[in-house]
Amino acid sequence: MEVALSAVAGELVSRFISFLLNKYHSSRLHSQEKVMERLQHLLMRVCTIVEGADTRYINNSGMMMQLKMLSEAMYRGYSVVDNSKYQALQDGASSDVVSSNDSSTWSLYLAKRSRTTNKATHLELHCALEDLEIVVANMAEFVILLGGCECMSRRPYDIYLYIDNFMFGRHAEKQKLLSFLLHPDPLGDHALAVLPLIGGATTGKKTLVAHVCGDERVRQRFSSILHLKGDNLLRILDHGRTMKGVMLIVIEFVSDVDDDDWERFHSFLIRIGRGSKIIIVSRIKSLVRFGSVKPIFLSALSHDELRYLFKIMAFGSVDPTEHPRLLQLADEFAKVLHSMQSSLVEITVFADALRRSLHVQSWCCILDKGIRFLKRNLSMYGMQPRIALLEQGHPVDITDVTSHPHSMTPYTINASIEKPPSVTAAELLTDPSVRPKGDFILILWESRIPPYESFVYFVTSRAQDTNQGSTLAGRKRRGVPV
Repeated sequence: MEVALSAVAGELVSRFISFLLNKYHSSRLHSQEKVMERLQHLLMRVCTIVEGADTRYINNSGMMMQLKMLSEAMYRGYSVVDNSKYQALQDGASSDVVSSNDSSTWSLYLAKRSRTTNKATHLELHCALEDLEIVVANMAEFVILLGGCECMSRRPYDIYLYIDNFMFGRHAEKQKLLSFLLHPDPLGDHALAVLPLIGGATTGKKTLVAHVCGDERVRQRFSSILHLKGDNLLRILDHGRTMKGVMLIVIEFVSDVDDDDWERFHSFLIRIGRGSKIIIVSRIKSLVRFGSVKPIFLSALSHDELRYLFKIMAFGSVDPTEHPRLLQLADEFAKVLHSMQSSLVEITVFADALRRSLHVQSWCCILDKGIRFLKRNLSMYGMQPRIALLEQGHPVDITDVTSHPHSMTPYTINASIEKPPSVTAAELLTDPSVRPKGDFILILWESRIPPYESFVYFVTSRAQDTNQGSTLAGRKRRGVPV
């Protein structure tokens, strides 16, 4: 009798727990669905405003700051929405396990774990919603003023045929650069306006300048656009007679410049080009001393921006919600790439490789290779295997990518030597068997938008590093960005 009563009591307790769990989950899900619906509605409005702002010329500095805040809140909101969707799928899987398991202890364990995760997700949703509501509430004047801004001419739609054939983000920075170029200098035409554009390697400095220089109004504003190297700064003095009209001079500096040389260059341009303007492009912060206006600093992408971009590029035209496990792996990739301070080039390479095969096993393999590659070079050099590492003369170890002891150095042109076979980094990450025998050229990435930068490297066996280093030192380098 006691055994029967104990069994009945156990069954009743189990059913009561299941009843409470179902009631709790249904009420929590209903509340969370409302928050999600409101958040997605606001994201749609914010995305519309940001896209609209990208088609206008904004001159007001306050509006530029608001645009930056709006875009940051948008990327953060998209990140939270994706996390919540994935958590909902996990909860669904957990509830199936609970319903098929008779153990009340196991049910309580799953319920406790689910409550902890749900609380964090629910809090994250509410925070993102509050941030967006605050930003949108202050956007009424912004939208009204935006309607009074002049529209940009629309580019042909065929430039968007490729998923990576566009410039991502930098909304406020683009508007600041356009405002600088299109409006007269406050000091008058006799002054020479100088804007420093400062940022780390592969943060998109030259891409931003090329994008803005392609604007129709900018091309009409300047009679000519000159691109100079900082180490040849004074060569322009020999061409004074041929330089006429209002010019835009873009100067790339890889090292600092003497103040006297800059003064000679600056004075020369003032004499011959009234209304001309200069953009300084460099990684060197001390060059801001030559600016006549507030400099633009390009920082690395935030985690939310990086995650948004990486997801778009990795999935391409495929709906990420159809592959929840891959969506989770994309988040893992984004966390690793952001923690390692990876460049836009590295982000593009990994995304391109993932897009070639939408399978969990393939993505896990590439993620494992990427983590081991980054950690190996961090332990060897004490820094990430970025472009700067190569420029300092250190060969980057890519053993984890090629599945063979290899390292890469900047590729240089030598007409007397037959060009080695080549392979792209995405192909190598997806299938190491495509690796050519012997030395080869690794095409890390080739940009499809101006300035059409290419990142090409020479790969040798680790045993040949010392000999190859001395051979390559005297050659002309190619494909190394400022």
